[in-house]
Amino acid sequence: MSFIHDDFLLSTASARCLYHTFAKDEPLLDYHNHLPPKDIAEDRQFKNIHEIWLEGDHYKWRAMRCNGVPERLITGDATPREKFLAWAATVPQTLRNPLYHWTHIELKRYFGIDSLLNEQTAPAIWEQTEAALAKPEMSVRNILRTQKVRALCTTDDPADDLSWHKKCAADGFEIGVYPTFRPDKAFALADSKAWNAWCDRLGAAAGVEVRSLNSLLLALEKRHDAFHQLGGRLSDHGLSHAFALKGTEKSAERIFDRYRGSSVWKVYPEDISTLAANVMLHIGRLNAEKGWTMQLHLGAVRNNNSRLAREIGADVGCDSIGDWPQAENLSRFLDALDKENALPKTVLYNVNPSDNYVFGTMAGNFADGTTPGKVQFGSGWWFVDQKEGMEWQINALSNLGLLSRFIGMLTDSRSFMSFPRHEYFRRTLCNLLGHDMEAGLLPNDDALVGGMVKNICYANAKAYLGLEKS
Repeated sequence: MSFIHDDFLLSTASARCLYHTFAKDEPLLDYHNHLPPKDIAEDRQFKNIHEIWLEGDHYKWRAMRCNGVPERLITGDATPREKFLAWAATVPQTLRNPLYHWTHIELKRYFGIDSLLNEQTAPAIWEQTEAALAKPEMSVRNILRTQKVRALCTTDDPADDLSWHKKCAADGFEIGVYPTFRPDKAFALADSKAWNAWCDRLGAAAGVEVRSLNSLLLALEKRHDAFHQLGGRLSDHGLSHAFALKGTEKSAERIFDRYRGSSVWKVYPEDISTLAANVMLHIGRLNAEKGWTMQLHLGAVRNNNSRLAREIGADVGCDSIGDWPQAENLSRFLDALDKENALPKTVLYNVNPSDNYVFGTMAGNFADGTTPGKVQFGSGWWFVDQKEGMEWQINALSNLGLLSRFIGMLTDSRSFMSFPRHEYFRRTLCNLLGHDMEAGLLPNDDALVGGMVKNICYANAKAYLGLEKS
């Protein structure tokens, strides 16, 4: 039997029924990823498996470094084939890491390859995939079609001109390709030169001279409007922790004035917190006004390896789980918006699994009778988007809230080969629920439990997010 077979991860008859009857054929709504919209707009045709699979995948880069692979064969000047062969030699060392599962699901779903990837099989797989990728059906847009993607939301800087999204919207592409508003750089004061340059770019994009806090907020609002006009309905925020309001708006204005135009300064953490809190409250209000969803990705320690960050750049696989206290600031931030009747639909993601119960209970505090599951405890993220981590998140959500209202999985990926992560989640979900059915913990009612599965896979996210093409 193939390693990736029809009943992979499905250990009971009930699990198999749930997956094959209710989950397998549901379309995908990938509402958070880091895919390049340029590739979709230009309908990129990848030349080889390195381009589509390894070009920006820091999960694989991290594993290769752990396996002792030189950087030249990861992000350096080696040929694409050499880099793929180095990855292939790493794969057998990833047993029990989710990369082993993902690797073989993706090879199976995209290329029909049943062979286990290793040094011996790699040359033939390189040739087979290179030939397959040259076919028209393997262009980016056709991949989205064959993977049953109805809509996807990329992650975009407010200073971006969104030209590639405009092209996708203008040329009649039937799959929704929407920008997600990510304004983290608005309070990234640590690098004076970069922050001031970003303020200049934001101002140019918005047609506003950014010289005060009010003009910064106005520029963000104008770009928020531009995202909305292109169908964007989500913001996203990658933060160490939520920012509770400290100090008045006047103090935030003074902080902005002190830093704007400066080339060198000592950055005070309390200044970042004050400016960030004011920006985040402003974005929250804008989201609520337009019916958007706000995503808070909390708790990552990024770019730990300063040498690699200096030599290669950010987001190259040197990030970790952080251990910041989350509850108090998150509560105060959500409550500040709720008191104004300006709390938007919100999805909370924690990278530290020890915060599962904190986030699971926090989500239930701000239900208001307007939207089912208004504040969501989001899917397992980053280091916990594997089988065990997803089970932890599903169990916490089930115990503390309403699993039935969960909006399900996303890829959070930079690769067009990552859509089977939805399948991986669906199989894990069905296996967990199927086990409960056979243990007598849930009714032995396929229609009842299967209806919930079907909703979690797609319908809940479609209703919750309100994307035009979904």
